[in-house]
Amino acid sequence: MKRAMWVEAIAVMAVVGLVASACSSEKKAPKELTKVTLQLKWVTQAQFAGYYAAKDQGYFEDEGLDVTILPGGPDITPEQVVAGGGADIGINWTSSTLVQRDQGVDLVTIAQVFTHSGVTEIAWKDTGITSFAQMKGKKVGVWCCGNQYQQFAALTKAGIDPNDSSQVTIVDQPFDMSLFINREVDAASAMTYNELAQVLEVTGPGGAFPVTTLDDLTVLPLAAEGTAMLEDAVFVRGDWISDTNNQDIATRFLKASFKGWAYCRDNLQKCVDIVLAAGPTLGQGHQTWQMNEINKLIWPAPLGIGVMDPNLFQITNDIASTYDLIAKPADPAATFRTDLAQAAVDALKADGVDVNGAGYQPTTIEVTPNGE
Repeated sequence: MKRAMWVEAIAVMAVVGLVASACSSEKKAPKELTKVTLQLKWVTQAQFAGYYAAKDQGYFEDEGLDVTILPGGPDITPEQVVAGGGADIGINWTSSTLVQRDQGVDLVTIAQVFTHSGVTEIAWKDTGITSFAQMKGKKVGVWCCGNQYQQFAALTKAGIDPNDSSQVTIVDQPFDMSLFINREVDAASAMTYNELAQVLEVTGPGGAFPVTTLDDLTVLPLAAEGTAMLEDAVFVRGDWISDTNNQDIATRFLKASFKGWAYCRDNLQKCVDIVLAAGPTLGQGHQTWQMNEINKLIWPAPLGIGVMDPNLFQITNDIASTYDLIAKPADPAATFRTDLAQAAVDALKADGVDVNGAGYQPTTIEVTPNGE
């Protein structure tokens, strides 16, 4: 009798063990992730560190997403890639997205990550240029293809017609600083996080460094001129985001991305390492400078990271329409939405993530020779 009871007990334990094992296996089974493709505005660099950090730290996976990040370049228009179905989500300057919408491309901005503008015009101090008004009669370098309108607006505001060659010589500037460094222009466009550093990183004969310092330059931020336009925004196709399932995907994407940007705010060097591991197109010194400057453009974020400020959008809209970048002013209600970014911000706040960065303080970064 006792033997029969023992056999029965062993059988029960075996069944329990099999059930437990099955449950354990079920828990360990990898969950199915939703695939999402992100198209960047430019090459792999700290300008996009928050997205690379979200991928590296598992934030996208935590949100049930498998995100592929596609680098950009001079021959890639993110809006066209997204419109053509090559990516679900894109990053570009808001002005560029306005142009594409004006041309009939169905795009909607779902987040405005950069709160501040990094566009400047820099000049050699020995040219005597200390303001846009003093660029009269000078050679002024600007980027093409819709990137020149902030400078044009500043020149006009200073009483100079950028389209009148008798008043100022506008030079089509390549996406490097060679013309400026070689003194072929008196002033040139430069992002605080990229081209400005390129000028400061130049070495001289025999490796002499530094050759140029901030004391040699006049730096004129377009934000101070009141003509800066919004930069890195997150956009999608209008028909894609009309699907409620995609709205959920987009909100989860934004939540993970915003968390990635908060991580880069609080872990600058770790994010530089993440970017370098993803694509070392620029040196560590340059990427470190860039990461610090990018953080300055995002933080503090008074409305919460990624939530569009309607007043800042209107400035961009006004400049774009005034200088014929777009045929008529864009309709804010159709151009951007804030509900998805706000939902992501609210969820992060509930998780204890600082989405405003009110106490953010930038780090002092030393320029390195050749950005190494």
